[in-house]
Amino acid sequence: MNKTVLIGAGLAALAAFTLAHAQERATPVPAPKFDQPAVKGRQVAVLAGGCFWGVSAVFEHVKGVQAVTSGYAGGAANTATYDQVTTETTGHAEAVKIVYDPTQVSYGKLLQIYFSVAHNPTELNRQGPDSGTSYRSAIFVQNAVQREVAAKYIAQLGRAHTFSAPIVTKLEQGNFYPAESYHQHFLDRNPNHPYIVINDAPKVAALKTMYRDVYR
Repeated sequence: MNKTVLIGAGLAALAAFTLAHAQERATPVPAPKFDQPAVKGRQVAVLAGGCFWGVSAVFEHVKGVQAVTSGYAGGAANTATYDQVTTETTGHAEAVKIVYDPTQVSYGKLLQIYFSVAHNPTELNRQGPDSGTSYRSAIFVQNAVQREVAAKYIAQLGRAHTFSAPIVTKLEQGNFYPAESYHQHFLDRNPNHPYIVINDAPKVAALKTMYRDVYR
């Protein structure tokens, strides 16, 4: 058997293992008791939770989400490039901009998915194999209502001791800047990339298992 076949077989086995254990790596969380009222027109959420490849992949599979863009938030426009952000000196976080229809999916539901399958909100300045402030857990609130919903939800999960460690997610403000084109829809274009197979495909599998009502 040649090396290419062996590598392919190894990736297939790894994919099967990680997908089989996807739900174990997710944390079921209750829905928020307080949510943003449904309004007409498209709304925007900006969430940071580690490498944007996996976070974007999760929300691309949520009903009511109309567009997902990977990018950077929290720093200045002139430092919003991958090469600069990875120096951990820009103040940016890898983030995703989610454009959604609030009549189909609420802001609270997006946060429920964010906390349960998109990332681990108890890891400070890291996610999985990635470390640094650019991989921090942060919600970039777009208005006062989003801030209230997010703050009350974090408090709700904390009181319920939903996680075995404290939630470190911060509420922040800052402009969002799209990332380079090769970062967009990365999982769809690179499903066999080892990082995707190990870290991100399980998140999408967990979404499908845990949120069948909004999975697409």
